[in-house]
Amino acid sequence: MAQLLKKPTWVSLLLALLMLSSAALTHALTPTLRMADAQGLFQLEQMVPRSFGEWEVDTRVMPLQVDPATQAKLDKIYNQTLGRTYINRSGERIMLSIAYGGDQGDNMGVHKPEVCYTAQGFTVRDGQAGALDSGFGRLPVKRLFAVAGARQEPITYWITVGRKATLPGMQQRLQELRYGLSGTVPDGMLVRVSSISGDAGAAYALQQQFVRAMLQAMDGTARTRLVGVFEG
Repeated sequence: MAQLLKKPTWVSLLLALLMLSSAALTHALTPTLRMADAQGLFQLEQMVPRSFGEWEVDTRVMPLQVDPATQAKLDKIYNQTLGRTYINRSGERIMLSIAYGGDQGDNMGVHKPEVCYTAQGFTVRDGQAGALDSGFGRLPVKRLFAVAGARQEPITYWITVGRKATLPGMQQRLQELRYGLSGTVPDGMLVRVSSISGDAGAAYALQQQFVRAMLQAMDGTARTRLVGVFEG
């Protein structure tokens, strides 16, 4: 009888040790240092200039507004959001939308254009990864084309995870994992620019021109928050 009891006892003990080891490992790998806490406070409203180059804020037109349910989710996830429309001397307009969160995890997806535009009744197509020449480095971006009735809206957006801009999806997840393994909870930024145009090529070129001018007008700290640091 004693021999029959020994095996289950050792098995139970081994399982208990494995469970404890797993819990300890999970605790050790759980990020504890919040990047947002280690950085200085900032306000998107003050950080992003209202006028630069040939662009200035046009208060008559606002970027796409989300429905109340989606806005409620955004308010819980993001620490700050900013939405503006800019106009240049030629009367061309660019809509800018920024969302910043101190602890993003997988929540950044709520504000991705593929999600929020579709929720507003748009058909979103032509999703392509690309790079934007920011004047300071090549910025990884995703470009989309959203359509709702007669409205056609080419979109360029990018995501930052900590101090690195990355494409949404697998690259974003890998960047979050790198920070997590170092014990750091990264902050995150999603920046979107768009314009009303049926000519996607011309719209993307105008959006690049806008982004370059905006970044040129910002100081180094603000620019790093918006696009991260470039390698090389």
